[in-house]
Amino acid sequence: MTIPELGTIRTDTPPIVVITSNRTREIHDALKRRCVYHWIDYPSFEKELQIVRVRAPHVQEVLARQMTAFIGKLRRMELFKAPGVAETIDWMTALIALDQQVLTEDLIRDTAGMILKYQDDIETVTARDMLPAALSRALAAVDSI
Repeated sequence: MTIPELGTIRTDTPPIVVITSNRTREIHDALKRRCVYHWIDYPSFEKELQIVRVRAPHVQEVLARQMTAFIGKLRRMELFKAPGVAETIDWMTALIALDQQVLTEDLIRDTAGMILKYQDDIETVTARDMLPAALSRALAAVDSI
C-alpha cells in the first residue's frame, strides 16, 4: 500500500487498515471498492460529556455540561462544518486556560473560532438574534439532564 505521506508499506500478511475521513480529501474509488464502510455518528450528550471529563479532568462540571449541550445544539444547525469531538476538547482546553467556569454569550462570541472553522458558520452562530436562543436552549437542556 502506498501512502503519500509515508511511502510504500509492504507486509507478508494482508493488513487490516482503518481509514477515517472528515471529507477534506477525496478517497479514490478504487480504494473505496476495497473497503467496508461504517458511519460513526457524533456521540450522545452523556458519552461526549464522559470524553470531556477524561480529557479535561479539572474542568468545572457546570461548564463541561453547558459546553457539551451547546455543541450538541450546534450540530443540529445548518452549518457548513459542524464541530466534532476534537473541537469540543480544544474549546474546553482553551476555556480552562482562560479560567472560565460558565458559558456566556460573550464567551461564545470571543471563542467561536475554536469550534467553528468557517466564517459563515461563525457569523450564523454568533448572530445577535440567534445566539441567545441557542444558548438558553442548551442551558435548559443541561438543567433538565
